[in-house]
Amino acid sequence: YAARLELKGFAFLPDNELQEEFERQFPYEETPDQIRAIEDVKRDMESDRPMDRLVCGDVGYGKTEVAIRALFKCVMSGKQGAVICPTTILARQHYLTFNERFKNYPIRIDWISSLRTQQEIRKIKEELKQKKIDIIIGTHALLSKDVEIPELGLLVIDEEQRFGVSHKEQLKKIKKTVDVLTLSATPIPRTLHMSLVGIRDLSIINTPPKERKPVETYVLEDSDIILKEAILKELQRGGQIYYLHNRIKTLDFVAERIRNLVPDIRIAILHSKLNDHDIGNILSDFIDHKYDLLLSTTIIENGIDIPNVNTLIVDEADKFGLSQLYQLRGRVGRSDKQAYAYFFHKGKHVLTEEAQKRLNTLMEYQELGSGFKIAMRDLEIRGAGNILGKEQSGDIIEVGYELYLKLLENAIKKLKGEKVEQHRPCMINFNFDFYLSENYIKDTRQRIEFYKKFESASNIEQFKEVVEELEDRFGKPDQQSKIFLLLEQIRTMGTQLGIESITENNGVIQIQPSKQFKVPIDRMLKIIQEGKSFYLKPGNVKYIFYDSLRLRYLKKNQLKYDDVKITLTEEDLKNFSEALMELIQLTNTNFVLSK
Repeated sequence: YAARLELKGFAFLPDNELQEEFERQFPYEETPDQIRAIEDVKRDMESDRPMDRLVCGDVGYGKTEVAIRALFKCVMSGKQGAVICPTTILARQHYLTFNERFKNYPIRIDWISSLRTQQEIRKIKEELKQKKIDIIIGTHALLSKDVEIPELGLLVIDEEQRFGVSHKEQLKKIKKTVDVLTLSATPIPRTLHMSLVGIRDLSIINTPPKERKPVETYVLEDSDIILKEAILKELQRGGQIYYLHNRIKTLDFVAERIRNLVPDIRIAILHSKLNDHDIGNILSDFIDHKYDLLLSTTIIENGIDIPNVNTLIVDEADKFGLSQLYQLRGRVGRSDKQAYAYFFHKGKHVLTEEAQKRLNTLMEYQELGSGFKIAMRDLEIRGAGNILGKEQSGDIIEVGYELYLKLLENAIKKLKGEKVEQHRPCMINFNFDFYLSENYIKDTRQRIEFYKKFESASNIEQFKEVVEELEDRFGKPDQQSKIFLLLEQIRTMGTQLGIESITENNGVIQIQPSKQFKVPIDRMLKIIQEGKSFYLKPGNVKYIFYDSLRLRYLKKNQLKYDDVKITLTEEDLKNFSEALMELIQLTNTNFVLSK
């Protein structure tokens, strides 16, 4: 990713009359989000920096049209385009869609998959090499070493999360100087995270097409009664059903169960061990309504678009990943009819905590355009994984997730030529309990959320914004939380002043400035000369000391204080906080040192 920022790519030509004419032939009205995504992609393509953009939008929200317009622009600039899909079914669907859209233009499109004969594939590879094919569509077969695309200008990756790790590594090699457009309804956590931290650019299509209705979703314990009711309800309105069971061995048993419940139903069985021609025939017959129910493995997850199918039943839904379940739900509800999705599980007592979270998320996000939110929740549940490597976990654990992201963010800023702000949090050690109380914020996750917000505040203004949000959501803090806020304020001001650590020892506060200490030495000396609170100890230039009120009282009255146990009070903390605030003001005002 760093290399891509440094390299010069191909700058595609601006839009011309032909591009505008092609875009006017789009049979639907573009949504505002779709227009924005198209503009983002075109701007990237016209720049000489290689594009790496993720377009995130729900199934049927118009991501393919974004890719079609980008590919038209690519071909008009004299380059070739490639579209890589995870399944043969999706490759075939794209081939048919692209042919329909490009039919009025002299643009040659072809596709490679296991449905083509070896003779056809050899011919296609040869014509690609000779630049006779403008756009090639295919599965990971396009990643083979013997596939040469000499003028490759744009690579479109559809549903990247469905590719295996080794294929992604191959894609990375191709991507170095080629413009890349990735389409996804629910990107995997690390893909999404890379967009959120700025390694990849992100466009979100959130606006649903007109007439589209949200899919009514049910998460239920497996039940013959509900299953029968769901099937009959769809059959009575002339519709068809997807039934997903992800074990090939037991598909026949499931078919028997369904026939016992609904005797006259016509069932087709589909799975990946069938040859491609049989898969094609079964799908064609199902589209022609020769079957009522398609009993299938996850082979239907991508690329099947049949508007008459508006009920989805998923068996053992707790065994699937969140983005997978969301993709599957997107297979229904492609028309103006109300669609239904039933996610069955064996019972709450056998569900893991993570499976419960996944299924609850599907119930929570039923509205249209939830793909991005679900991907965000998936990122939260699973974590981002090792962002840059093949492994899904690694040395990141040793460093700590927050620090790892900070290092990554700083590295990206440096490569972009942006200024990197050094944020070294000040360490504090006071004899006080330092936490937000459970009585004030009952939910553990919300407490952790605010600890992180306070930790990332690097100046007093940011600290005050977090306090405002805290009080707005939870009201005035209780006594324990007040102490936490006071200590957190001291820590934030210490960070802003460039103080490395602040520690307390029997009423004396010891301050260790760092090399980035912000208060000019002449100003600090002036304050020390005034002798109110800050002072130096002879022979100790490493620390600045601060006395509490009570300690100053004992000193003033020449009482022995070495033997007295001094405990700082809340008032002492407030006074110290005010003293630090005065130092912060000194860093912002002009100051003349008197003799």
